[in-house]
Amino acid sequence: MEKLNYILKRILQMIPVFLIALILVFALVHLLPGDTALAVLGAKAKPEVIAAYRAKMGLDKPLIVQFWYYVKSLLRLDLGTSTQYNMPVLDLLLSRFQVTALLTLMATFFTVLIGLPLGYLAGAKKDRAADQGIRALALLGLSLPTFWVGLMLMLIFGVRLRWFSISGWGKTWQDHFRGLILPAVTQALFAASVIIRNVRNNVVDVRSADYVDYARSKGLPPGRIASMHILRNAMIPTVTLLSIRIISMLGGTVVVENIYSLQGMGALLVGAVEHRDYAVVQGTVLVFILLVLFINLVTDIIYSILDPRITLD
Repeated sequence: MEKLNYILKRILQMIPVFLIALILVFALVHLLPGDTALAVLGAKAKPEVIAAYRAKMGLDKPLIVQFWYYVKSLLRLDLGTSTQYNMPVLDLLLSRFQVTALLTLMATFFTVLIGLPLGYLAGAKKDRAADQGIRALALLGLSLPTFWVGLMLMLIFGVRLRWFSISGWGKTWQDHFRGLILPAVTQALFAASVIIRNVRNNVVDVRSADYVDYARSKGLPPGRIASMHILRNAMIPTVTLLSIRIISMLGGTVVVENIYSLQGMGALLVGAVEHRDYAVVQGTVLVFILLVLFINLVTDIIYSILDPRITLD
């Protein structure tokens, strides 16, 4: 019951945050340079045609009136109609969300798979050869630009070795999985390097804690000490960092999806900005905002699982 009350309380706290974000997104999108009517109809369109289009889309009304109409439409789950694709924005987002969600989940999986074991090993072998080597690899991962990593992985494993697809993600689930491996690794490399350094430092600190010495004095098996006392406590600050990296990876889909020609929300957002498709831009950004709020909520709940001392106030 305590967790349920906390979740409900956090959801209520998200409402004003979402409203402020909604206002900012709407204002910034409508302050972008350019004219939506001209972008859709072309510069050679007749003035009466442009005026009729603006009236149809409500672009001739004051900004506050447009915002009010937009909020009323949101309450009906109506995100508007895409001027570029001529289809409801909600349907368009649902068709693209799967790609971005699976890409982010796979990138998160690779981040944890690489970051946690190497970070723990570096902390457990402090100042030894393994620690030095892992820290050097992590520093290299932090130094490489994401777009360069994506191009190199595409060139080596897609063009030369032909192990993976270099664009798109196919039609079957097997094709989806193979098509997302390179993009996910591209996103995970930087995030895993950050996690390695963080976990390594946390493990070094936790290994010298009094409760770890007490667990050793009781004769507990080394594996139990490593999993239940060292790694679990080292993970508490890492959870926050991992949630931040997941949010960054969501934003990074804008770059990665365009490199690998994936039809996800990141590529959709870039195309919508280029074509002044306000409804798609607003809808895509709002979905990203909701995902960020959800990730923060899940992070707070995981805190209480890792550390029972943390109360859900």
